[in-house]
Amino acid sequence: MKKGGDSIMMQGSILAAAGIISRIIGMVYRIPMSNMLGTEGNTLYSIAFSIYNVILTISSYSLPLAVSKLISQYSAKKEYKNTYKIFKTAFFYAAILGGAGSAFLYFGADFLERIFPGSVGLSKPLKILAPAVFVMAVLGALRGLFQGKNTMLPTAISQVLEQIVNAFVSIWAIYVFMNSHRASKLIFAYGAAGGVLGTFMGAVTAFLFLGLIFSIYRPALKNKIMRDRHTLGLSGGIILKMLVFTVLPITLSQTVYQLGYFLDNFIFKNIMHFKGFTTESNSVLGVFNTQYNLLINVPVAVSSAMASSAVPSMVASFAKGSYRELKEKAGSLIKFNMTIAFPAAAGLAVLAKPIVTLLFPGLSSYGDVAAKLLITGSTAVIFYSYSTITGAMLQGINRIRIPVVHSAVSLIIHIILVSFLLFCTNLGIYVLILGNITFPLLVCILNWRAVAKFLQYKQELRKTFLFPLLAAAIMGIIAGGSYRLVYYAAGSNAIGVILSMTIAACTYLILILIFRCFSKEELKDLPMGKKICRLGEKMHLY
Repeated sequence: MKKGGDSIMMQGSILAAAGIISRIIGMVYRIPMSNMLGTEGNTLYSIAFSIYNVILTISSYSLPLAVSKLISQYSAKKEYKNTYKIFKTAFFYAAILGGAGSAFLYFGADFLERIFPGSVGLSKPLKILAPAVFVMAVLGALRGLFQGKNTMLPTAISQVLEQIVNAFVSIWAIYVFMNSHRASKLIFAYGAAGGVLGTFMGAVTAFLFLGLIFSIYRPALKNKIMRDRHTLGLSGGIILKMLVFTVLPITLSQTVYQLGYFLDNFIFKNIMHFKGFTTESNSVLGVFNTQYNLLINVPVAVSSAMASSAVPSMVASFAKGSYRELKEKAGSLIKFNMTIAFPAAAGLAVLAKPIVTLLFPGLSSYGDVAAKLLITGSTAVIFYSYSTITGAMLQGINRIRIPVVHSAVSLIIHIILVSFLLFCTNLGIYVLILGNITFPLLVCILNWRAVAKFLQYKQELRKTFLFPLLAAAIMGIIAGGSYRLVYYAAGSNAIGVILSMTIAACTYLILILIFRCFSKEELKDLPMGKKICRLGEKMHLY
């Protein structure tokens, strides 16, 4: 599991920690944002972002993963000339695709506004998001370089800086834009435009930071290139071809996921408009995109971070033909993700109403709806986590087309199911919740079969699924009971949520140790693993 003092779990944990911190910052600043924008502004903001994410995914979202995969492959052979050539070609590739994506989003903003009924003013946030596509593209090439070198810290710090700037600029810009246009009928569109301005400025900040790190790192890289005795065997054309063939399957896979969010918005808005529920659909869609998706995506960020860090390490093991090592990494990655996903899903379901009340006080009129959505759809956390990490594993062993096929099949079924239920039933927004569960569930099943087949991997069930599920169920009961006791005693929702979550986390940790879900060696690879291991020893569990 370890190499050069680092481990896949530790490097993944760095990105996971950054992902969690970024999500927490995102939640914190989205609270005042949501209050300021209202349901109409939140709907415009979320639709603009779903479109932006599709364009970003097509143009550059997969670049860090693809670049890190290629750089890891050649760095393992100490071919530093080829490594640097890959980076330069990738940067050029990113600039071209990012520029094209920016142009499409800016000049196509008015058309996109027209195809979303009841979304007047949508073009304003889209035009501000347009240059962010270009910045994120070239930023992706830089992140891929460092991740390919198995150094996740620069990417992690840049992510946190990006979110901090995003938070401050978004809140400030919403306040300024909405006050400047308070008499306009498009006040909420200007508010949404202010919100996405933070996205652009955050991306610029992250790019400048990684640019500075690269300038510091470049002399050391140049020295390695000078000492490299390998010939420069890769031309720009060959690298470009490798990038396209590496990026394309990953891009298609990620595009399917992002396209799912875009199509959910598009289908829901148009069918609800056809059925005469335009105003109501705007409100509940804002709740789904703002409150439900935001909270669901916090634990999923851990899986995304682990997936990003897993690919270079698995590529290196695959290149060496170390299949035993590959299976060990697969088992540890899945287990780590499941021990986070299960309690997260249970906590969101049990404490749905208190969490929504605490985090979104300005949207109290839709608090009950948001809580019901969380209770109904919290299991999506588990399925998204598993599908994300298994998709990364398949990419790491050069089966990069398989996750694309699985995602595409799932998306087609998802579109048919969502469209049919929206037309033929009165379930409304709960149709999107159902789709949000069935889509990753089907990907999970297909990925599970593929991982078992191509890695000859037999999934361990007890310590990976059954024990974490049992521990999460017990934790959920204790979390719900402790919240009610604390709320009854203190009369404060905030105190109740904080104390019950603290009690729940401690309970879950102890249960995981009692069930011995991790060995001593696996524990030591986790964040604060040595301290956790010592706790287990004091409890005479190890």
